[in-house]
Amino acid sequence: MKTEGRNAVLELLKTDKTIEKLMIEKGAQGTLGKIFAEARKKGVRVQFVDRKVLDKESATGHQQGCIAVTSDFKYSSLDEIMASRGEDGGFVVLCDGIEDVHNLGSIIRVAECTGADGVVIPSNNSASVTDAVMRISAGAANHIKVAKVNSLNRAVDELKKSGYWVYALEADGNDIYGADLSGNVALVVGGEDSGVRHLTREKCDFVLSLPMKGKVNSLNASVALGVAAYEVLRRRSM
Repeated sequence: MKTEGRNAVLELLKTDKTIEKLMIEKGAQGTLGKIFAEARKKGVRVQFVDRKVLDKESATGHQQGCIAVTSDFKYSSLDEIMASRGEDGGFVVLCDGIEDVHNLGSIIRVAECTGADGVVIPSNNSASVTDAVMRISAGAANHIKVAKVNSLNRAVDELKKSGYWVYALEADGNDIYGADLSGNVALVVGGEDSGVRHLTREKCDFVLSLPMKGKVNSLNASVALGVAAYEVLRRRSM
């Protein structure tokens, strides 16, 4: 698996993942020089190459002078995510039909920044953690557990059995600012076009919405999650 981009590679170097090789553009300076220094500390094999080599190796077109090659992304299990809950309660994000890699990368980044224990994605009808998702998440996918499950609805059932309150984020629900959001919380965010699927929504304990004042009646999935996730974080900081 390839991790591209300066921020994503720097974050990767902070983890215990095995980096098979790191390609850096010749004449490295600034951030690229810092990446090289961090790589040497960890004993990572570094190759200095021409930009045309990086362009050829890049899968995204946004390599920014560095590409790290690691083993394929290692997914966690839902049990591992639930076992990571802290004293304030667990916090899990579930993605229902997020097929766009930009949205998934942004959602993973939001989840990591707001202290979520993990992100759950279904095996079908969903983007996976690819090189592009890794880059878009700015390396956040290296620091948060991501579980890929056969059935998102079954995952909702398991979370509820383990004491989680599951909230679907939809346009026609109750105002999120009046919700409790204490204890173990799971937020379900749906795809851009379809939203949270009907059966998944029916399995959730509550449906929550963000107040909308403009003429556009919906937000991008990752933006909506960002607002909701920071409300969970704010409540836990009170």
